[in-house]
Amino acid sequence: MYSVTELIADLDRLGVRPGETLLVQAALRSVGPVVDGAQGVVRALRGALGADGTLVVYTATPENSRTSSSYRAAVAGMTPAQLRRYHARMPAWDAAETPASPTMGRLAEEVRLLPGARRSGHPQTSFTAIGPRAEEITASHPWPSHLGEGSPAHRLYEAGARCLMIGVPVWCCTPLHLLEYWQPDREEQRYRCVVRTPDGRRSWRSFTGTRLHDEHFPAMGEVLAEGLADEIRSGPVGDARCHLMPIREAVDLADKWYRNRQI
Repeated sequence: MYSVTELIADLDRLGVRPGETLLVQAALRSVGPVVDGAQGVVRALRGALGADGTLVVYTATPENSRTSSSYRAAVAGMTPAQLRRYHARMPAWDAAETPASPTMGRLAEEVRLLPGARRSGHPQTSFTAIGPRAEEITASHPWPSHLGEGSPAHRLYEAGARCLMIGVPVWCCTPLHLLEYWQPDREEQRYRCVVRTPDGRRSWRSFTGTRLHDEHFPAMGEVLAEGLADEIRSGPVGDARCHLMPIREAVDLADKWYRNRQI
């Protein structure tokens, strides 16, 4: 059973710096047993970052999108009547109340629930942050830009933030999707979701945004591991194999690789 103090020591050895802005994406089971579970891990992260540090997590809700892979899997084979009933049961997204998707991991939801945490206003790809830069990171999130210009992912890039991947590979860093917005031949698609209006009603909304892909991410991870070998810090946090990576440098390298790959 790992204590919060032991995890803070692991984070310090890995290179987490007090006062920095840190995006954390985690498979918490890989850490092993921790006193107070996910809440203990959150306390350790905040302890390593200190009072001047900002902790950021990805609190996305892909189930709310009628174009996501999770939605397509859920409705596959449904009749028109079944599909109508499914749409009627889809929970309307509310920034203050809607939990992060279970696919984001328990850590994301624990941070979302912290008093003082701030969440960006995107019904499908929200980020949540706590700390001095939380408002700056999450204040604006245009719906057409899920993970592109003007999103929290872009502000993490601009801020020189780093990404800590706990028990997951380097290619799981969500801001890597930024490179898809920078391609001259990027695809657009129509998105549709249901949200909760200020008066409590359900409302379906549509908007156009960049079509996002992830099939290239595993290969991109190999490029990052080799090209940023001197900048990625790797080591254990509890039982988990972890990687600490600068977001700007990772996105820039991945963008260069991706452009050359298209030729």
